[in-house]
This record gives sequence, C-alpha cells and structure tokens, in this order.
Amino acid sequence: MKKLEIISFSLFLLASLGCGKNENQDYQSNLDKAVRNIHNSLQKELKTSIPSLSVYVVSPKGTLFSTITGANGTVINENTYFRFASNTKNFTSTAILKMMQDGWLHLDDEITEMIPGTNIPYTPDGADWNFPNKSQITIRQLLQHNAGVYDITNDASKYNINGQTYTEYMLDNFPDHQFSTPEYVKILTKNSLTYGAPNTVYHYSNTGYSILSEIISRIYSQKAGMNKTYSNYMYDYIVGPGTKVPLKIKFPELASDKQLPAPYVKGLIKYDSHDEFTNLKNTSAHIGEGNGIGTMKMLSEYIRSIMKAENVLNASSVKLMRTNKGPATTPEQHNYSLGCFYIPGVGYGHNGATEGYLSMMLYDPETDFSVVVLMPFWDLRNNMKDFPKCINTLNTAAAEAKKVVGY
Repeated sequence: MKKLEIISFSLFLLASLGCGKNENQDYQSNLDKAVRNIHNSLQKELKTSIPSLSVYVVSPKGTLFSTITGANGTVINENTYFRFASNTKNFTSTAILKMMQDGWLHLDDEITEMIPGTNIPYTPDGADWNFPNKSQITIRQLLQHNAGVYDITNDASKYNINGQTYTEYMLDNFPDHQFSTPEYVKILTKNSLTYGAPNTVYHYSNTGYSILSEIISRIYSQKAGMNKTYSNYMYDYIVGPGTKVPLKIKFPELASDKQLPAPYVKGLIKYDSHDEFTNLKNTSAHIGEGNGIGTMKMLSEYIRSIMKAENVLNASSVKLMRTNKGPATTPEQHNYSLGCFYIPGVGYGHNGATEGYLSMMLYDPETDFSVVVLMPFWDLRNNMKDFPKCINTLNTAAAEAKKVVGY
C-alpha cells in the first residue's frame, strides 16, 4: 500500500483561522448547514463521493453533533470508534507530564541519565541504542520534535527499502510483524540516521515518540517492580477505570490486535486504480505516536478535561503542554509545543492521520469551546495532489463550527 508521509500532515495546517460572531441562535441548524456545505464543496472539488464528515462541539452554549454521509459512507455518531492516529501524541505528552508531576522523571534529563531513584537509565545503554546524538537528547526535546531523531515510520529520504520507509515495507510484506521501539532504534544506530543535533532543527518524528513510549514503559516497570508497557501505564494512570476521567480509549500494542471495537467506521483510501476500505490495522508499528482508538465523544471529554486542568495534569503542566516550544520551532511549523499545537482563533490540541482516517481535537481556553472533527477518507490520486485539501477540510470544519456557535 502506498502511504502518506504523515509528517506532511502537520505542515499543512492553516496558519490563521479567524472566527466571527454569528447572531443566529439556532446553533444546531447552522452547524448542520456548515458541515453539509463543507462536505459538498470538497466532493465537488475532488469530483468524488466522501464517506462522511462529522463535527462534535462542546461549549457553554451546549453540546452539538453534526454529520453528513456520502453515497459511499455509513452513518456514524459521536460514539462510533475510529483510529485517531497522531492525536495519540497528546496522550503520550500527558503521560510524560503526569510522571513529571509524580517525580518519576525530569523533563530536562538526557535520555541516557538514570530514572530517578534507580540505577536504570531511561533508555537501554546497549550498542544497538547508540544512535546519533543520544547522549545530548532530553525528554523535553523528544516531546517538542526538537531532538533530531530521524523518522523511520514516515521518511524514506535517508533510509528506505525499495523506495518505501521501513515501516511501509514491513507492513506490506509482513503484515503481522510485531514492531518494537528497539527495532526502530537499531536502524537509527546502524545507519547513523539523524536530522541534526538537538534544538538545531525541528522535524516531526514518530520515532521520537516511539522512544518516549519506551521511556514510559521502563519507568513504570521500575515503579511497579514488574514488566509494564506503555499501554499498561495509559490504562492505569491516564484513561482507565481507576483514573480521574475514565474513558474507554484503547492503545493496542500487539500486531494481532487489529479489530476496532463496535460500533466503528471504516476508512476509505482512494487510489488512481482502485478504492480501499480500511479498518483492520497492525498498530504495533505506531506505539506511543499513533496507536490510539476511541470515539469523538471520548476525545472531546479528554481534551476538555486535560486542557482545563480537570484531569490528571495540574495547571502548570497544562501550561507547559500548550506553550513550551523548542528553539528550533517556528510559527510556520504550527507552533508545536509538548505534544500539542495551536491553531490561532480555534484552539490547542492535535490531529491524526492513519490509513483512511483524518481527525482533529482542539480546545480554546478563552471560550471553553472544544471541537472534534472526523473524516474517514484519504484521496491519494494524482500523486496525492489533493490530499492537502482533505486535511484543510478538518481545519475549515473546526473554524466554522466555532463561528456557528457564536464565537
């Protein structure tokens, strides 16, 4: 399967989206109209049917859900499961900041240093883990995409197999392969792959977040006195039934765990030669950076409670998440902080793209407005010429949703 380099997804975010006041108080009707118009406009522009476009809004003016279904789509609602991909990075940031609050780590520790209270390093110290600049990289820099870690998952420019990224090649040829962070890091080490020294270049890196998932696993294993995984920590401390805001969000780690919970929506990828519906996926390739599964309502509850410091993070941690950019980050690179970016006039949060699914979650602290957008569709025809239009549709839908509720 030909796949998009997900890094480009983050770079297509609109630099500025204004929000005007809409005096019409029929918010639901206005939202329905806006979603329908955006969906129809994209269909006309791409000359194809779009399965669906859905928007879920929560604000002091109420809770609204609007969806439009195309000729090739299925009806969904706010409780329909989907793969929310790189929105996972915000959850990973929450996990790291929660560990910081609990004294389990220090953000500015190099990843070669010892886990507090132990003689175990944050990352393994074997030869396979001796990747470029490792001893200079901090946990904070990994969160900011300022660590210079080469992206094995998305970038085929410096390392590829028959023109594909390592991850693409393995998924195409060995779809049940169990991926791991040590596997990715070994490739970094063997091929001396890097974007440069820490804090000298911003580069979106799934592999950097894979390393963060390994750090979370190693710290939790030390604290628990037994082997624990990234998913174990997320369940026990971030989203599980014993947490402050329990959510039935899942972070599968096994190659065999491919099935979405019911009810779910399939994603659609449109190629030049054929259409492909997707729902089964080996997410072991994306632990900590893109393996999340949930619903629009769950993402809304999560992003609202996190950003309002009403979940596991306190106000100072939330401020760090929203504002702590690295020196190599520029406004053109979407104001990325700690697993979080900002769209001016709309809000803070993240987005996600995985085969057949596009989604976004945002929260604006000034208006207490949140929005989740889902479009289970990729257009990869004509060398992906129209794919940016699909991405910009998320941004447009989020901005229009804020307008129609009067902000």
